[in-house]
Amino acid sequence: MKMRGTGLLMVWTDIDRQYEAEFNEWYNQEHIAAMLEVPGILGAGRYKAIEGGPKYLAIYELEDHDVLQSAAYRDGIRYRFSERRRRVSGSHIGRNFLRNAYRQIYPARNNPIDIRKEMPPFIQLGRMDMPAAVEEEFNAWYNTAYIPAYLEIPGCLGVRRFRAIDAQPAYLTVYDLKDPSLRASKAWDDARKSNPWSARMQPLRHDKNSPAIYELIFAGKKTN
Repeated sequence: MKMRGTGLLMVWTDIDRQYEAEFNEWYNQEHIAAMLEVPGILGAGRYKAIEGGPKYLAIYELEDHDVLQSAAYRDGIRYRFSERRRRVSGSHIGRNFLRNAYRQIYPARNNPIDIRKEMPPFIQLGRMDMPAAVEEEFNAWYNTAYIPAYLEIPGCLGVRRFRAIDAQPAYLTVYDLKDPSLRASKAWDDARKSNPWSARMQPLRHDKNSPAIYELIFAGKKTN
């Protein structure tokens, strides 16, 4: 079954502690199941921050980002509110809410193995904006010099890059990881320093709470 396309929907939030249990139960049992009924939403998972934030992250793998403009999504999800949803997803219980849609820019085309990948156990997220003067070079460096070294590290299960649709920061990198300790390893540090080009590009700064490490806490399963 196809699990990945070329779009992502990412939803971050912090939840007040007294509402966390009910919120998580609603999200896992009701909301993700409803999202996966929408044609073009291929997979879904929920993550909890180990490092960085906000604390909770929901990831939806999309056929492409235009799925979010479809009638099935707009009418079936965004404007359908159950009583339970009204009770546990209101602004009075959540903070630092962020919802961004993305289109994939690296790799340019997914191979047949990658489109069947399930949600990884851990992810690292990097979120950055780039000044227009260095944007073209930044993308060339990231795709051809920076990412390949990480893909050689055992335990790095894959890397994808995305550009936000009408949101900031513009760029998102998602590293699929077998173990969160990988980021503190010598191999990871060596990869970061492996190309002389990186010494000039890496001082460009990440957004707040980036990079961040998240652990999978729930994976939704599409039923059709």
